Amino acid sequence: SAPVDEGAYLAASITKGKVGCSSRSPSFSQRLPDWIDGQVRALTYYGGGTKAIVCDNLKSGVAKALWFEPTLTATFAAMAEYYDTTILPTRSRKPRDKGRVEGAVLIVERWILARLRNRSFFSLAALNAAIAELLEDLNNRTMRHVGKSRRELFEEIERATLKPLPAAPFEYAEWKSAKVHPDYHVEVDKTFYSVPHRLIGCTLQVRLTHRVVEIFHDHQRVASHVRRSQRSGHVTVNEHMPKAHQRYANTTPANLIGRAVQIGPNVAILVERMMRDRPHPEQGYRAAMGILSLAPRYGSQRLDAACERALTINAISYSSVASILKSGLDRQRQQAEHTAPTPAHTNIRGRSYYQ
Repeated sequence: SAPVDEGAYLAASITKGKVGCSSRSPSFSQRLPDWIDGQVRALTYYGGGTKAIVCDNLKSGVAKALWFEPTLTATFAAMAEYYDTTILPTRSRKPRDKGRVEGAVLIVERWILARLRNRSFFSLAALNAAIAELLEDLNNRTMRHVGKSRRELFEEIERATLKPLPAAPFEYAEWKSAKVHPDYHVEVDKTFYSVPHRLIGCTLQVRLTHRVVEIFHDHQRVASHVRRSQRSGHVTVNEHMPKAHQRYANTTPANLIGRAVQIGPNVAILVERMMRDRPHPEQGYRAAMGILSLAPRYGSQRLDAACERALTINAISYSSVASILKSGLDRQRQQAEHTAPTPAHTNIRGRSYYQ
């Protein structure tokens, strides 16, 4: 919602600490982000907060439309708490619940929208700029029956009733529920974020902003992560892991293969196979680290020879390599099969025939 247009609607509707909100301002949609943005921009336009906000009963802001006990969406309720105000949704098809706003809508339609009806705009910013210019003209225009402009009345009567705004505007956030997977991660926007492993199986509440992912359990924040811009991968905090997993927290396939290359080429091939042949590379970390731990005991040359033998017989496991080294099979040189030279014969054409 545009701040200037929303402000025009509200300028004539602040009375006794209440603000009436209309949803007829220009926006790309009436979804929750645009709705929250319109509320924040309206309060910013006024330069203060109010005791109550009377709003339309739309699904983006009101989860359960009951006249006596309406239920707001989590984000809308968080915004109201942030600005220390009360949300009073109107009833559906009851324009008298916010009559002053409906009257202001008619004025805006006549003095702003009607004057722009023959103009074409190719962006929301251009439309807001045009509205802003006409808005100032409308608010500064002297009303015949009052003898003062809307701006003058606002400054004389309403300005003092507004509460100071917080230092920073409300940051839009979405709330979602997510169940903790057996690997102590929750899936949020196709990315996995870790939580303490003791919460495996629990359903947690997740607060999403543009920059941060906050995860709550029983109204207590249990994890906070910087939100990834890419929708993939895992974001894991070491402290969230069980003790047995923390040992491998900083291990990656590339790291293990790099250490194996320093020992020998066959060691690197076997370590790479250990992780490649498993559904998840992490499942091969322990075995790969076991292979690397054999180098100080048997030496790099023997370990590389043992890995070569294990690859030849397709025994891709730590126990196989350890058994080869223990039994000394790595010391036995594999003799290549030599066949006797073919005797000369008139029926044998030789390789020169094919050149």
